[in-house]
Amino acid sequence: MTKIKHHTWVLVADSEKALLLENATDDADPYFKVVRKKEQDNPSDLEQSANRPGRVSDNGPGQRSALDDTDWHELAKERFAADLADLLYGHAHKGNFDEIILVAAPNVLGELRSQMHQEVSDKVVGEIPKTLTNHPLNEIEDIVKADLV
Repeated sequence: MTKIKHHTWVLVADSEKALLLENATDDADPYFKVVRKKEQDNPSDLEQSANRPGRVSDNGPGQRSALDDTDWHELAKERFAADLADLLYGHAHKGNFDEIILVAAPNVLGELRSQMHQEVSDKVVGEIPKTLTNHPLNEIEDIVKADLV
C-alpha cells in the first residue's frame, strides 16, 4: 500500500502529453495541483516526411523494392519519454520532490524506466500503467488513490 503523502509528485503522461502534479493535502483525500504541463508538438508522420519512400534495385531485370521511410512521428514519441526523464532528473536534482508516482501508458512507463536517472528512480514510490492524460484532475486523484490502496 502506497500513501500519497503531502508534497508527493505525480507524473501523468502518455507519448505526447504530460502533467506534473503535486499533492497539496494528505493521503486520505489527495488534492493535486498542477506544477507543470508539457506537450509535444508532434505532427503526423505524413506531415514530417520530406520524400516518398526510397527504392532499391533487386536481383533481376527491372525489379525494384520500396524501402521503409523513418517514422518521424513514432520517433518523436520515443524521444518524449527521454525528455520527460531529463525533466524529472532536473527537478529531483534540485530537490523539488522527495517522492513521485508515475502514471503513464504501459509503453511510456517502460521507456521512462529505461531512461530514468538513478536519482529519480530512487524517489519512485508507485507506478500505475494507465493513460489518464485526458481525464480531469478530480478523476485522476480518485483513480490514483484507488489504484495505490
